[in-house]
Amino acid sequence: MTKPTPVFPENRHALYEAHGYSAAIASGDLLFVSGQVGSREDGSPEPDFAEQVRLAFANLKATLAAGGCTVDDIVDVTSFHTDPENQFATIMAVKNEVFPQPPYPNWTAIGVNWLAGFDFEIKVIARIPARG
Repeated sequence: MTKPTPVFPENRHALYEAHGYSAAIASGDLLFVSGQVGSREDGSPEPDFAEQVRLAFANLKATLAAGGCTVDDIVDVTSFHTDPENQFATIMAVKNEVFPQPPYPNWTAIGVNWLAGFDFEIKVIARIPARG
């Protein structure tokens, strides 16, 4: 049995250490990425919503890269939204930049009332490409 391995993107270790969790866990050929938010380098939320969503995807891409993956390797997405009805158009615009064509990952969107000061969070499961 393969032992799960923590994965961290460059320059973000302190954020995860402060809160006691891993950015992602590689287990077998899967990468389980913790929820990524639109946090700046100091951990504070990006105030502009569209930029917060773009930054969440940038942080997601950095975590995927640290685990040997890209957005093309994502098979499952769960996103969390504090105001889904009013945020939908903005999120879809950014989503279409990140996933411009099929095949698209499956996606579950969940409305929540609190995300620790953020308005959008995205967590994914990706298949780690075979090396060789």
